[in-house]
Amino acid sequence: MNDGKIPFYMPSANECGLFETACRHGLAVMLKGPTGCGKTRFVAHMAARLGLKLTTVSCHDDLTAADLTGRYLLKGGETRWVDGPLTGAVRHGGICYLDEVVEARKDVTVVLHPLTDDRRVLPLERTGELLTAPDDFMMVISYNPGYQNILKSLKPSTRQRFIGIHFDYPPANREVDIICQETGLERARCIPLVNLARRIRTLKDLDLEEGASTRLLVYCATLIMAGIDPLEAAEATLIEPLSDDKNAKTA
Repeated sequence: MNDGKIPFYMPSANECGLFETACRHGLAVMLKGPTGCGKTRFVAHMAARLGLKLTTVSCHDDLTAADLTGRYLLKGGETRWVDGPLTGAVRHGGICYLDEVVEARKDVTVVLHPLTDDRRVLPLERTGELLTAPDDFMMVISYNPGYQNILKSLKPSTRQRFIGIHFDYPPANREVDIICQETGLERARCIPLVNLARRIRTLKDLDLEEGASTRLLVYCATLIMAGIDPLEAAEATLIEPLSDDKNAKTA
């Protein structure tokens, strides 16, 4: 549950109001946007703001439906059913957040279907249960459209069970405000960092999957506040994480 401290998040539009309304009406939410633009922070902010427990699952290639729903395990010489994170959230309420859901196996999204329409139920075939989600349960997923391809994408039958909120890197002035707020670095020193990141994002001739994220800017400013030379901090946060190609790093 919310411990009274709400993680900092600076809205760019009406995403907070849209999220609150979706929660109030039992609607699932899909967040779309590039890496490090604030999707996960936004969910943490909204969970604390709404006073809801947040269960976060970082999806990966080996994540299966059973990892979410649960399985029988041997405990103390007995075989017992152990709820997965999704089942726990459905039983007890709160927000279940699947981060980068397209990375998970295909059977994961199938499990979500009955939870993300008017039924709001979770069938557990292994235990014979049919769990009905409480009013304070909310399903939230996120993914990065830039990484999508024909092998890793959400089917229309899944996408249309969610309302969508688009995220992107904030405008320059707002991004400067975010870096200042997050790290305490004075504004005059944050401005060049944001300008550098924005130039990196516009580089079209280099083989970069993505540009420098707001998250990396926070890391850079944090290092500078800790006494690291700004050029060294920029290289460690805004260059090295983005590419291993020597030509790209010296461009």
